Amino acid sequence: MTTAREKPTTTGQALSITTFVAVAEAAGADAEPPAVGPSSAAVVLVGRLDAVEAPAVRAELDRVLRAGGSRLVVDLVAVTFVDSAGLAALVRARRDARQLGGDIVLISPSDRDALRVFGLTQFDEVFRMVDSRAAA
Repeated sequence: MTTAREKPTTTGQALSITTFVAVAEAAGADAEPPAVGPSSAAVVLVGRLDAVEAPAVRAELDRVLRAGGSRLVVDLVAVTFVDSAGLAALVRARRDARQLGGDIVLISPSDRDALRVFGLTQFDEVFRMVDSRAAA
């Protein structure tokens, strides 16, 4: 089991970002965030992933990658809106993770409109998208 450090980051009122980063192997961790293990991190987004919030998301994903988390799980379950700038932040993170030998997994938004953006742009075929934290 992996112990994780939670680093809450809030940007305005539109989007909340919480990052879980693996810090050590240990038994009996209190809470296991989605798929956090060695060299991995989970980033949970809540709210709108739009042009206003995309720079903060991009900065946080870059920070996690630079810290050694080459396998990213991005939890979009509570994301209510996604635009092209939000998609671009995720695509850049995918590219950067792959350059480091890792990858990115998205947990699908539960909001139909947010999920539809991935289907319309065919990004649901570009990203590995799963329906739950357990599947990540």
